[in-house]
Amino acid sequence: MLRAREVSLVALLLFVTLGTAAINPLFLSFTSLKDLFLNVSIIALVVVGQTIVLLMKHVDLSVSSVVGLSAFLTGSLFVAFPGLPVPLALLFGLGLGAVLGSVNGLLVAYGKVPALVATLGTLYVFRGIDYAVVHGGQINASNLPPSFLGFATGNILGVPNLVLLVIVVMLGFGIYLGSYRGGREYYAVGSNSEAAVLAGISVTRRTLTGFALSGAIAGLAGVLYLARYGTVDANAGSGLELQVIAAAVVGGVSINGGVGSLLGAGLGALLLGVMSSALVTLRAPGFYQQAIQGALLLAAISVDMLVSRRSAKQNAKGRTS
Repeated sequence: MLRAREVSLVALLLFVTLGTAAINPLFLSFTSLKDLFLNVSIIALVVVGQTIVLLMKHVDLSVSSVVGLSAFLTGSLFVAFPGLPVPLALLFGLGLGAVLGSVNGLLVAYGKVPALVATLGTLYVFRGIDYAVVHGGQINASNLPPSFLGFATGNILGVPNLVLLVIVVMLGFGIYLGSYRGGREYYAVGSNSEAAVLAGISVTRRTLTGFALSGAIAGLAGVLYLARYGTVDANAGSGLELQVIAAAVVGGVSINGGVGSLLGAGLGALLLGVMSSALVTLRAPGFYQQAIQGALLLAAISVDMLVSRRSAKQNAKGRTS
């Protein structure tokens, strides 16, 4: 248990949180913690889809563009149909994201385009479509119904609705990945795709489904992004993809595929959020946030590579003996 990545993440979280609170007690105030969890929730939600893709030994760089496009088009729907129910807006985001994610899945699964290249291309394509649709415009909170804005700002027993929704999604997918055959197949594909085929797994179908899920979750995150901030333009969500990948890798999701958990990925997102908030509280220059994220990402990748090499050596010794 002590060797688990999640335990070290919790220890680091406590160290940063308590250390910052010792310098500035307001860091642990209710308002500060509420804002922290609200800010982390969008990233944590997108991390769910990114984790699924990383488990298959792929990567999805287009999630930020999906979030931005989904946010603006959902806002446009509310402008055209002011009485649109909130559940329909959420379903619209899910559907739009699934379609965009399926484009990535088709390119990778059937077109055999490397995921890094395919999603880098769609990152710019989707963002270009976003710019074309926005056309210099902007969606403001005044264009959105109060019921929609209240969905993000409302709470149950003091816990924001947005945070509760993200927790439910993470728990659901965590159980799916850990306890059901479909979820375990993502680990199998990322561990050894050839062996997965021999085991009767449709790697092509599983890859397509994984990217579609990543897109759907990013689309849902776009709707929640709109509800959270109330104002979106063509740049909404820009740069989110790097934060999401960093959170997942720091949380123990291997870039080599087949290893990781949503609990660790969620803790990684929370750790990066706490560190960013702590630096703001301590009035540190903004560039330190990116520097620390990069340092954590490099450290996590280095640990991942060392563990992979050690496991490979142990397996080789076991086969020899």
